[in-house]
Amino acid sequence: MSRDTSHVPPLGDVDDAAYVPVTCDHCDHIGGPFFHGTKEVFGAGELLTAGHASNYHDGRISNHVYFAALIEPAIWGAELAVAFADDAADGHVYVVEPTGPFEDDPNVTNKKFPGNVTQSYRTRHPLRVIEEVGTWQGHSPEVLQDMLDGIASLRAQGLDVIED
Repeated sequence: MSRDTSHVPPLGDVDDAAYVPVTCDHCDHIGGPFFHGTKEVFGAGELLTAGHASNYHDGRISNHVYFAALIEPAIWGAELAVAFADDAADGHVYVVEPTGPFEDDPNVTNKKFPGNVTQSYRTRHPLRVIEEVGTWQGHSPEVLQDMLDGIASLRAQGLDVIED
């Protein structure tokens, strides 16, 4: 799916010295826009809440709602949600607004790179849908398959652990 994302900020350079951990008690310094990717269809004003089935693990309930200040993690979220659902439908990327405090997503923060380079966050509070991103650039089928193969490999080793 080809979508225009020219209006969205790109992934920036990593600056270890500037990284300040984002916690529920210290998140006011993080500004949007914020993005959420999923297989679900939502309308402006609707609330995305925790406590629903995970898009990524059958039988698992998500205790948090995940979002990012960069569109790339949301695109991955949308594409993976559709792939794991084995659904022919399109993924959706939304501009969202947190309604309460949030924190760094521990599943990506300080993992492969120091800090939170993907600017990914999670919250137990609802996210309000502002609007759907009308155009965005998905990954090629080969890149998506590489990601799915990597996740399958982690799962086979028991290493696909989501800290939720």
